[in-house]
Amino acid sequence: MNQKIITQLHRMIKERNHQFVEETRRENVDSLVEKKINMNKERGAEIVRSFVEGDIIRKSRMEDHLYIDYLQRCEYLIKLKDQVYLEEQVESRRATFVGDQLVEDNVFESQEQERDVKLYDQMILEGNESTSNRSYNRWEAVRYAERWWDDYNPKYRKFTDNCTNFISQCLHAGGAKMNGYPNRSNGWWFRSNNWSFSWSVAHALRWYLSGANSGLRGEEKESAYDLELGDVICYDFNGDGRWQHTTIVVEKDANGEPLVNAQTTNSRMRYWKYEDSTAWTPNIKYKFFRIIG
Repeated sequence: MNQKIITQLHRMIKERNHQFVEETRRENVDSLVEKKINMNKERGAEIVRSFVEGDIIRKSRMEDHLYIDYLQRCEYLIKLKDQVYLEEQVESRRATFVGDQLVEDNVFESQEQERDVKLYDQMILEGNESTSNRSYNRWEAVRYAERWWDDYNPKYRKFTDNCTNFISQCLHAGGAKMNGYPNRSNGWWFRSNNWSFSWSVAHALRWYLSGANSGLRGEEKESAYDLELGDVICYDFNGDGRWQHTTIVVEKDANGEPLVNAQTTNSRMRYWKYEDSTAWTPNIKYKFFRIIG
């Protein structure tokens, strides 16, 4: 690959890294970086160190445009009161070159959907099997979320938009009981090459957790402060009733607010509000679920 192109990519990533920390920040700040800085300021937190690197995964060309897709790996050391913790995130990005000049660089943050089926709220029904005698083990769910947040367990199918599949795996690792097989619109389950809508689709899991009274169950809470480790947050970014994302609580910050792990945009110890996401809008709605059973 043209060395001039490589040099521009390295320079861009290096400059982006400097933007996160106040003492190295320059005037022209990337809009997503600014969102993250402001979000942390509002909660009384500060990014005191950052590390950003990129790995090229593919390149393609169309006429005089060269597209370079890469993974941007970010680490943020965040200080909040007397607490310091490490947030990690992996973004899929595309850099566009015309000739050998960088003209655009954007992040891709998918919103989860299963495109080959139509989902209706009335299809999301409760399971029909008895409740497991084993109680939900929050520590095992969190341990799984920590192990696999940036990797993919070969025991399960990997989806392009993998966030709810990942959360379902975490819940199952904590002892949540599958039920409803083989009806895809009934219960919550995964078997080999088949799975329920609620296992893999954010909208379906949100409604399943609201209605199930056996197996995996969720109890709605008023506030993120009410959640414990191993609990679940659902996101409707547009506020239009279609739920697009799911995360799991893996820690509480010094203010008592959740830090979450998630996939699709793979994230670890991320502040739960997602105001630094490309999908965030002022109309966002959240649902908070305490996992029981």
